[in-house]
Amino acid sequence: MRFTFPILTLCHGGAQRMLVELTNGLAARGHDVVILMPLGGDISYEVHSSILTTDQTVLRESDFPVSDIIVSNFYTTVPVSEAASQQGKGMHIRLSLCYEPLFLPENEVSFPSYHITDKLLVLSQWQQELIALSHGITGSIVPVGISTGFRNQNIRHMLQEPLNITAILRKEENGFASHREQGYLVKQLDIVRHNAPQVNINFICPPDEFYSSESLQRMKAEGKYRFFTPKNDEELCYHYNGADIFVSASAFDAGSLPGLEAMRCGAALVSIYSGEISSMPATRRIACSPTVMRTGWPRMCCA
Repeated sequence: MRFTFPILTLCHGGAQRMLVELTNGLAARGHDVVILMPLGGDISYEVHSSILTTDQTVLRESDFPVSDIIVSNFYTTVPVSEAASQQGKGMHIRLSLCYEPLFLPENEVSFPSYHITDKLLVLSQWQQELIALSHGITGSIVPVGISTGFRNQNIRHMLQEPLNITAILRKEENGFASHREQGYLVKQLDIVRHNAPQVNINFICPPDEFYSSESLQRMKAEGKYRFFTPKNDEELCYHYNGADIFVSASAFDAGSLPGLEAMRCGAALVSIYSGEISSMPATRRIACSPTVMRTGWPRMCCA
């Protein structure tokens, strides 16, 4: 089958990684997959499907090749995908990687975008129920998958470090990090540090975001936290393997891929409720992890 995925950017991020994994997986199964991107879109992952870059910074329905299925994702890609579909470019299906009206600007635009097509894919039952309640449309659940490149390397005992608590921290200056509840996250981890000063607090951040963010660099200069800026998945896997506890603070995640990746690498997960990931059996390891029992940390600040 022929698929077209209109994607604005493939910079580092959980949603972008999911799109790469999905398109690469379809290409590996013999499907003809085209990623349609506007001029200036970043590509930070290895992509195995075809990339069609337009000469404009916005996508137009005329840019779409003829395909069997068009898969939109971010709310701004939905109207143009439907317009292309109406021109015979392919059946339009929306893949909702997040429910944008809850936390992004222009919810007067993103909310009605869920009524443009009733063909909907979601990541979790929580997201499915939320959209069904708000829009009367029940999407089909596509479970979140994890790359086999993330695995438990069993190196924690070799590091001989204090307890390592690790989280993702992103650049806030671009205005797209508010849903991550980073202020709350840092405040709670400061409580942990105050009560257990021997604990290492680690933040993982994409290098391009860290080196362009004055606020993140100021935090590092304070000396209270360690910052890791992995340039590829191998380095990211290593830092997951150095974490005893991984923390996710966002209540808006439809499916928290970093938390799943960290658990795949052997870390215990502390998460506030954010849908499917919070009810997964693997999260129960938090109650019996030796490192957690020793510090008692989740009793201090786990929401």
